[in-house]
Amino acid sequence: MKQKTFVRPVVWVAFTTAVILCVPLVAMQFTDEVNWTVNDFIIMAVLIFSTGLGYVALSRLLPGIIHRAAIALAVASTFLLVWANLAVGLIGSGPNTANFMYIIVLAIVVVGSFFYRAAAKGMERVMFATALTLLLIAVVQLVAKMYNYSGSSVTEILLVNAFFAVLYSGAGLLFRYAATKNLR
Repeated sequence: MKQKTFVRPVVWVAFTTAVILCVPLVAMQFTDEVNWTVNDFIIMAVLIFSTGLGYVALSRLLPGIIHRAAIALAVASTFLLVWANLAVGLIGSGPNTANFMYIIVLAIVVVGSFFYRAAAKGMERVMFATALTLLLIAVVQLVAKMYNYSGSSVTEILLVNAFFAVLYSGAGLLFRYAATKNLR
């Protein structure tokens, strides 16, 4: 019976993924500025579907709205980080060492979420560790003079990493609140 209860959300995630992917597909019919390949659609389908499925799977384990909001912020932040990095690169443009460093952030979030099973206290630690990692990445990028990459700057490195560190810290604070209220 539990399998049936999980089928409906998976179908909704798949449907939502398809609807979202219709936007660039339709745009391609009217402008040359949107030029996606089959690979672009596949990558975005996997990214959107896995993000939605991750949220559904994690939120089903959670008892309260604050905890679900924390998961939503963490999942959305991770989606945004991966999407921006794949689309144009967070630092500079395209694939480079600075952009590959964000794989560490993704690994911390994914491994930490599985390790702590989305429990509020554990996820608080994961989110703050992720925020700290982003700040350390910024320091490494500055020390390694990655601001010299084409299209990059010191300001870009500081703002990008600070932006995501704030998002993950916000999720960490929500998890802390959920933990203090014994929401799990």
